[in-house]
Amino acid sequence: MGRFRAAAPAASKYITPEGELRLREELEQLWRVERPKVTQAVAEAAAQGDRSENAEYTYGKRRLREIDRRVRFLRKRLEGMVIVDQPPADRNKVYFGAWVTVESDDGAQSRHRIVGPDEFDREPGYISMDSPLGRALLRRGLDEEVTVEIPGGSRTLVIVEIDYDPPTMPRARS
Repeated sequence: MGRFRAAAPAASKYITPEGELRLREELEQLWRVERPKVTQAVAEAAAQGDRSENAEYTYGKRRLREIDRRVRFLRKRLEGMVIVDQPPADRNKVYFGAWVTVESDDGAQSRHRIVGPDEFDREPGYISMDSPLGRALLRRGLDEEVTVEIPGGSRTLVIVEIDYDPPTMPRARS
């Protein structure tokens, strides 16, 4: 078997303003805080002498490579991002940023927000527009049925609500 690996499919380039801010903060943290600390630790470990037997030096260099790889990824990723900060003109269909409530055959409802692949792990209920459910929901309207292929078969869901306003949190009583 060769060393060739097929390239991963390109992820969508859409992101919410909150997601973009989170990626920029991570980049800043890695570049301005983490990397200088690790560089200093590697320099101190290198000053101790024999580097081949020095675990701090070896692990520090490995951590520097990880940081540099992530920094390169974040810079390249942020370079081509499209920040979606306005709802679409047609609010009756599911597009990026929508909160979608779906109902399954057994009557169970679930609410999801369609976001980019870089931010689906930010909050519960966020799903990537590149996920099977996200792809099935996009461009669909209210009361439409969608079929999602999942391991073990397919699942049919009905869109019962589409909303582009963020959910409001209940206020604490004073």
